[in-house]
Amino acid sequence: MADTLTLFTSIGLSEQKAKETLKNEALSCALKDAVTRAQHIHGPSGVDKAMGTLLYSMASRLKDTKRLAFLSESIALRKICTELQLAAALDFVKGHPQDPINQKEFEEACGVGVVITPEQIEDAVESVIKKHKEQLLKERYHFNMGLLMGEARSALKWADGKVIKNEVDMQVLHLLGPKTEADLEKKLKLVFVCVDCLGEVITGEGKSLMEQLRGEALKFHKAGENYKTEGYVVTPNTMALIKKHLEISGGQIRTRFPPEPNGILHIGHAKAINFNFGYAKANNGICFLRYDDTNPEKEEEKYFTAIKDMVEWLGYKPYAITHASDNFQQLYELAVELIRKGHAYVCHQKGEELKGHNVPSSPWRDRPIEESLVLFERMKKGVFAEGEATLRMKMVMEDGKMDPVAYRIKYTAHHRTGDEWCIYPTYDYTHCLCDSIENITHSLCTKEFQARRSSYYWLCNALDVYCPVQWEYGRLNLTYTVVSKRKIIKLVETGVVRDWDDPRLFTLTALRRRGFPPEAINNFCARVGVTVSQTTTEPHLLESCVREVLNDAAPRAMAVLEPLKVTITNLPEKSWLNVSVPDFPANEAKGSHTVPFTRTIFIEQSDFREVMEKGYKRLTPEQPVGLRHAGYVISVQKVIKDAQGKVVELEVNCCSSDTAEKPKAFIHWVSEPLVCEVRLYDRLFLHKHPEDPSEVPNGFLSDINPNSLQVISSALVDTSVKGAKVFDKFQFERVGYFSLDPDSTTDKLVFNRTLTLKEDPGKI
Repeated sequence: MADTLTLFTSIGLSEQKAKETLKNEALSCALKDAVTRAQHIHGPSGVDKAMGTLLYSMASRLKDTKRLAFLSESIALRKICTELQLAAALDFVKGHPQDPINQKEFEEACGVGVVITPEQIEDAVESVIKKHKEQLLKERYHFNMGLLMGEARSALKWADGKVIKNEVDMQVLHLLGPKTEADLEKKLKLVFVCVDCLGEVITGEGKSLMEQLRGEALKFHKAGENYKTEGYVVTPNTMALIKKHLEISGGQIRTRFPPEPNGILHIGHAKAINFNFGYAKANNGICFLRYDDTNPEKEEEKYFTAIKDMVEWLGYKPYAITHASDNFQQLYELAVELIRKGHAYVCHQKGEELKGHNVPSSPWRDRPIEESLVLFERMKKGVFAEGEATLRMKMVMEDGKMDPVAYRIKYTAHHRTGDEWCIYPTYDYTHCLCDSIENITHSLCTKEFQARRSSYYWLCNALDVYCPVQWEYGRLNLTYTVVSKRKIIKLVETGVVRDWDDPRLFTLTALRRRGFPPEAINNFCARVGVTVSQTTTEPHLLESCVREVLNDAAPRAMAVLEPLKVTITNLPEKSWLNVSVPDFPANEAKGSHTVPFTRTIFIEQSDFREVMEKGYKRLTPEQPVGLRHAGYVISVQKVIKDAQGKVVELEVNCCSSDTAEKPKAFIHWVSEPLVCEVRLYDRLFLHKHPEDPSEVPNGFLSDINPNSLQVISSALVDTSVKGAKVFDKFQFERVGYFSLDPDSTTDKLVFNRTLTLKEDPGKI
């Protein structure tokens, strides 16, 4: 085991990732085989991190293990060198299950040996830009640059997307010059633009969330007109009960958001929150936050608190906070009444016998009412052991499930009621009755509860109480993530993520910690819409909403993640200049901050190249570069290296940008900066559907992206961020959007990268 652990860490896996891989026997065996084959070709130390990452990705994604040797050798021989090629290789072997593999066809399909030169990339981009030149000159930086990227990538299938993007950016800059104030003004889009967290959204072609949620648009019933909805069961007492309901509610729309307090809310809950609270708000109604706290084994105070915090963070204030447990006594009395009416009975079938949909009929279904009353009382008094007896309702649900359980025995103290109860009601029993008690008009829930609608109506009518109307809407799902509480707990327990608020997750606490603004999440829910169909959405749609909000809301700062020291030799030793930097360059009226400019500054290592390359626009020994906001252009005088030949410092001269020849590019810099920790996040999972066995046969834990978190412990950030508070957001110029993490201390600030400035076209 120790040898295998050493083997896995030798190819670049972290010790934690290697230990996690060892727990998955199938993946561990496949990866060990793949690495061993590669080492046989290159020697024990010949598998570098890049090759190791490809071998790991291949082993975790390959379904037909008989192709393991073939693909391992292709990677080891550097025929397959990129994730793009690996994806093509996996598709090829999947579509060619028969032996032998046609080597020529395989290599053509995977781009083996195809070398894309910088000149080819330059020519392809030049051709695309020439094609769209007229429109580019007309629209300038408002032109859809994604179109250029798409056409260039089509022409160069195996080229690195990031290199293409670099070339597109440089050639566009060369054609159009630097952005003007007009370029920086936000183009009017026919999309959702948030005014405030819950206000009306300015729209072009679409409708705002509030417009979508108004009753007329959804064709929901009006308050008091429950009986007009399809499938609603009308009894001789229905109209009298509705009349009494209207007297209590005053004809007001009433909804509720009823989460279980056994986990943290996720992005799917954001739609439910917007739907329930938003529908009430849009129709001048009220919405309850009701905790469905009927399972004491899994409920904790931290979940109650976090749920309330997230509802309020999204901008909604509950009319009242209630609990299913508020009604335990009334629910018990109603259960006794249900038995008296002959609609429920005490059963002794075991839990395993009741699982599934073809369960045998209970031999106790027709037991005398008086006997069930006595036994139910004995259940309440703690006479029976857990699992020895349940109370079941005499009805068949829409999905064929017969006689669902209404009460079960649990000898677990309740978060709110302590040891007062040892019997607890189920969701199927509790939910509709709590809706009735709170005089809810519209019980809004996701599509999976459609199979429980008949039991909802049946129970209210069996007890002759007011019956609300249940409406179902489509659940919101995202690719590249899991939201199941059980699976998130597994991720936490195995150390893959730190906790429920790890910024790589899509829980609401995680999104807040990463820096996603609540209004962006609400805008995203509006774009997805309130349709009844199930939707599975790509994360980049949510990220687009986040960028729109942060572009207008996050003040600019300058940060250098991989610093290179620069000494300006023609400035005095103690030179100090305060440079004014606008917080929002597109609207300088919104304020500015000052940063020092001294003899020593720091730039990004990637903004300097010792050897000039065609198309490179930044600093080289032959090419000067401008410094953003400073009004200076610098030219390299001397390159200083360490003993290993690595560039560690530049000595430069500077001159005013007013007198110097206009440089090809302007770069950011810092001087007298704060040393901060920066955390860069990528997708947690490698596949779109990590829970799908056909896509990830070894389970979601085998699909973890080993590069989902990169920690930079000594990034340099300008002093304008010094007074930042937790969750404050910034745009680090040319780097991305960042948010201050709760781990920050007075001695060291910690920033989470929320998103890059633009969607990365190189992403899977």
